[in-house]
Amino acid sequence: MKGIAYCSSPVGELQIESENEEITMLGFLWDPKVSEVRTPVIDQCISELSEYFSGRRKFFSFPIGLRGSEFQVKVWSELLNIPFGKTISYQELAIRIGDIKSIRAVGLANGQNPVAIAVPCHRVIGKSGDLVGYGGGLERKVWLLEHEGAMQKQLSIF
Repeated sequence: MKGIAYCSSPVGELQIESENEEITMLGFLWDPKVSEVRTPVIDQCISELSEYFSGRRKFFSFPIGLRGSEFQVKVWSELLNIPFGKTISYQELAIRIGDIKSIRAVGLANGQNPVAIAVPCHRVIGKSGDLVGYGGGLERKVWLLEHEGAMQKQLSIF
């Protein structure tokens, strides 16, 4: 059974999709909403996201169905090994999957991650520590990393 639901979060409205009792898409809402079809795994995902955003959860236990090329799934699976509150570089991610020469392809796969937040592509940064690229926008990446304690909160003078 396929499901779809929406969830408000501190980083914006999220769209969640499931198929065969696995979360197959968790992303930022860009398109108009369609009617919800709630499933148990979507309800679990929404509950765990609420706990994550309130600081009571550091990892997710709902089933995730990663669908993509063999290379993409390899990259996305490795993202799951980056601990809460930590970051790695795209180069380190390429090394971890066993192909140092694939840094650009790793970056592309990272940007195509269909299950944002739970498959923590936001924890990958530039080699020099720069915050580069995030499908949801850099302001969301900053928020997520600050929330996880991976970077100091920036003071605004405005």
